[in-house]
Amino acid sequence: MSKKALIAIGGNSLIRAGQRGTIEEQYENAFSTALSISKMLKNGWEIIVTHGNGPQSGAALIRSERASNEVYTHPLDMCVATTQSEIGYILQRAFNDAFIQENIKSEVMTLLTMVVVDENDIAFKNPTKPIGPFYTRKVAMDKKKNLGWQVVEDAARGWRRVVPSPEPKEILGVDLIGKIIDMGILTIALGGGGIPVIKKENGSIIGSEAVIDKDRSSALLATVMKVDMFVISTDADKVYLNYKKENQQGLELVTLSEIKEYYNQGHFPPGNMGPKIEAVIRFVEQSHNKAIITTFEYLPDAIIGKAGTTIIPDNMKKNFN
Repeated sequence: MSKKALIAIGGNSLIRAGQRGTIEEQYENAFSTALSISKMLKNGWEIIVTHGNGPQSGAALIRSERASNEVYTHPLDMCVATTQSEIGYILQRAFNDAFIQENIKSEVMTLLTMVVVDENDIAFKNPTKPIGPFYTRKVAMDKKKNLGWQVVEDAARGWRRVVPSPEPKEILGVDLIGKIIDMGILTIALGGGGIPVIKKENGSIIGSEAVIDKDRSSALLATVMKVDMFVISTDADKVYLNYKKENQQGLELVTLSEIKEYYNQGHFPPGNMGPKIEAVIRFVEQSHNKAIITTFEYLPDAIIGKAGTTIIPDNMKKNFN
């Protein structure tokens, strides 16, 4: 039987530190990521790719805001939908070219994905997810007054808009994703954490002014799809304790109990590795399969335990001794 993996690629797979984020730069970065993932296809893996969209959504919001006197504006759910298509197009081109280079006979498809959130989620009363560019205090306060934004100060960098980040409750179209995967097609889905929607009692769907955490929704999709492995590709080669301190220590193979203990000790900040650790804990707990955190350059080695951080259920440790 084929092995199934969900790979959640982060921002560095499209826009790296110091880059402006042009379409050309995004394509080149996506191509490098696609090459790494293509090696897994050669080894018999069926793959679902999810991705972040932070910089792209920020750019979409700026375009919408600055052109508001001439064209209609985009709410957040529409920004997510737009960037799902934009990034999906870039990734599809990258995978197509990677398949040609690696002589792989396969296809790739992007699926717009909606995710149901609870309209009574406490996150709507306490927005915490920063989006868009940094502003001076004066500009931020003007937008708060005139546009009704919630804004917060980001130490030393300025002020930013914050929006609700509710829990993903249900991923719509899961059966369709399964059918596409079963056809041997690499599937790009759940971009930017999914388009946030609210489902009414009569089954109708409306957009929600929110942003869903990409790693949380990816963990949910990985669990529902019963994948054998959940991979988070980020900008760190592995997970570290005491990150960027003199006693920094990289983790290679850890059990679920061990990573939960490190998490409770405060090693993984909320704005950095914290959400990724939360996501892999959820997946490993519910699926009893392994998860990996690494950067895309090390992905082929991480799959065979030679790079990255692998998190396994406690009862699986005996198989690695």
